[in-house]
Amino acid sequence: METNKRREMLRAVKFAVFSASAGVIEAVVFALLNELTAWQYWPCYLIALTASVVWNFTLNRRYTFRSTANVPRAMLLVAAFYCVFTPVTTILGNYLAETLDWNEYLVTALNMACNLVTEYFYDTYVVFRGSIDTNTVAQNARK
Repeated sequence: METNKRREMLRAVKFAVFSASAGVIEAVVFALLNELTAWQYWPCYLIALTASVVWNFTLNRRYTFRSTANVPRAMLLVAAFYCVFTPVTTILGNYLAETLDWNEYLVTALNMACNLVTEYFYDTYVVFRGSIDTNTVAQNARK
């Protein structure tokens, strides 16, 4: 039992580290678009979010969840998550940044924190359920 707890704690840490790297990508892309264009909050956020999602999915599938799950199916499940997450955070973020005049970077950081927590549980219990630790990285680690 202790081994499972340790393995899951390590998985959560890996997810957080890879998500942080995706967060850096999202923050840099957002900052570049926000500072170098006259666009509103929402297109800057959507483009930055998309870049970070692709990065995060790729790394977490291979190294965190170590899954052999069908890639198109897993991507569709992640896309389903973002079909809900993206409109909610885009509309709310735009409202906070444009209507209430909150700092765009604070709004983006709040969205990123919400994304980290909700996506970890979604990936664990929906996207990669039943296929965690099944790829060659996991198999080689057991040797």
